[in-house]
Amino acid sequence: MEKKSHYRVIILGSGPAGLTAAIYAARGNLEPLVIEGSQPGGQLTITTDVENYPGFPKGVMGPELMEEFKKQAERFGTKTVFGEVTAVHLKKRPFEVVVGKESYTCDALILATGATAKLMGLESEKKLMGYGVSACATCDGFFFKDKEVIVIGGGDTAMEEALFLTKFATKVSVVHRRNELRASKIMQERARKNPKIAFVWDSVVEEVYGDPKGGGVKGVRLKNVKTGATQDFQCDGVFVAIGHEPNTKLFAGQLEMDGNGYLITGKGTATNIPGVFACGDVQDHIYRQAVTAAGTGCMAAIDAERFLESQEA
Repeated sequence: MEKKSHYRVIILGSGPAGLTAAIYAARGNLEPLVIEGSQPGGQLTITTDVENYPGFPKGVMGPELMEEFKKQAERFGTKTVFGEVTAVHLKKRPFEVVVGKESYTCDALILATGATAKLMGLESEKKLMGYGVSACATCDGFFFKDKEVIVIGGGDTAMEEALFLTKFATKVSVVHRRNELRASKIMQERARKNPKIAFVWDSVVEEVYGDPKGGGVKGVRLKNVKTGATQDFQCDGVFVAIGHEPNTKLFAGQLEMDGNGYLITGKGTATNIPGVFACGDVQDHIYRQAVTAAGTGCMAAIDAERFLESQEA
C-alpha cells in the first residue's frame, strides 16, 4: 500500500489542544494526521492527578487522560506519527512539514505545539515532578491543604501562584534569587499583605529532598547567592514559577508572535497566514489549562474545516 504523504489537515502536537482538534477534524471527515512531537500527550503527561478536568469526579492520571484522548481521535480515523518536526514551510502551498527524513504536505495546518514550563534543571526536581514538585498551582494546589510550600520566582506568575496557594497551604515561602521582586506593583502589594506569604531573598534551590515512593517532597537545600551559605528548608511542595516558553521556534520569521514568542491569533484561532491555525498553550499565556486548551482545539478544527470548505467553493 502506498504511503500517504499529503493530508487535508495536519496537527502538530498531541496534548489536549492537538488531540481535541484531531477528534473534531476526524469527525468532520478530514482524516487528519497528528505529529506527536517530543512529548506525546503534552504537559499533562508530567501531571500525576488531574482533578479539575470535567467528567472525572474522582480525578484521573494525566497520562491516562491523554491516552483516552488519543484513542478517541484514532477511533474516528486520525493517523498519528511519533516524531519531532524539524522544519515547517508556510510560505508555499500546500504547506510542508518535515519530520526527520520524512516530509508531509497539507492544505490546512493546526499548531498545538504547547509551551514548556521553565524549570531549574535539577535532577532531584525531575525525579520529584508530580510528587510534590509542580509548575502549575491551579492544577495541583488542592493537594497541599494544610501543608507548607515554597514558590520559586519573583515575577507576576510567581505572585499569582503564591496567592492562589494560600487558599490551601498554611504557609507559602517565595524563594527569589534577587532581593527585590520583578512582579508588577499591584501583585507585589497583594503578596506582601497576605499573612501566609513569607519571602526568602537572594536564594536559589540547589537540591529538592524527598522520594517519589516515600511521600514525595520533604524539603529543599537553599543557597544564598551573595554569601554562598546553604540551609535546609523544610516544605511539602515546590512550585516552580519562573515562566513558560512557547514552543514556537519553528515558526520564527513565518508567523506573527508577541514579545514572548506566543503565536498571535486574530478571529478565532487564525494566524496571519490563511489556513494556519493555532490552539492551546502555544497561543494562550493566560489560562494554560487542559480544558481551555481542549476548547481552543475544537475551535481550530472547526476553523480549519470552514477554511477548507471556502477553498473548494
